[in-house]
Amino acid sequence: MARYNGPKTKISRIFGEPILGNGKWLNKNSNPPGQHGAARKRKSLGEYALQLREKQKAKYTYGVLEKQFRNTFVEASRKKGVTGENLIKLLEARLDNTVFRLGIAPSRPAARQLVSHKHVTVNGDVVNIPSYQLQPGDIIGLKAKSEGNTSLTSQIRGKNPKFSWLDWNDTEKQGTFITYPERESVPENIKEQLIVELYSK
Repeated sequence: MARYNGPKTKISRIFGEPILGNGKWLNKNSNPPGQHGAARKRKSLGEYALQLREKQKAKYTYGVLEKQFRNTFVEASRKKGVTGENLIKLLEARLDNTVFRLGIAPSRPAARQLVSHKHVTVNGDVVNIPSYQLQPGDIIGLKAKSEGNTSLTSQIRGKNPKFSWLDWNDTEKQGTFITYPERESVPENIKEQLIVELYSK
């Protein structure tokens, strides 16, 4: 699949925040990439550039390609409520993102790999589609054969308590997608209204 496999720090430096990885190298060099680094004179971004930048940030954060992101936006616009908030809810309800949020995998790319390699189950059935949309009440876990794989289970760190829309059972190593999250509960620094304005042109 056409995924970004380049330097993660470079993407983080473009946006000035650790949207890929932990951003530990941002402390050493937080200048935008390009010749001359901080000495280069940079123009202030216009309205369209800011909107495009925000969309790119969301795509890199959730690991979604352009066509898939556009389709998700169209689905969000069809739902009742605020389109921008619906977009974030749908992105958070992706299976690979939920596997990451539950602490089964250390990152979204690692979660995507777990799902693609058929280690993850939804309601007892193996699902290998990272973009699979979860519904409230769905139970996510590892298949029986994968539970005996210490290299997988050793990476499980459990859910962060602040993710109130998810529940994690450490004994059974299973998580539940309770409901779609409210926008204020999602920690990602994404201005979704700019994305709505971009697609509304």
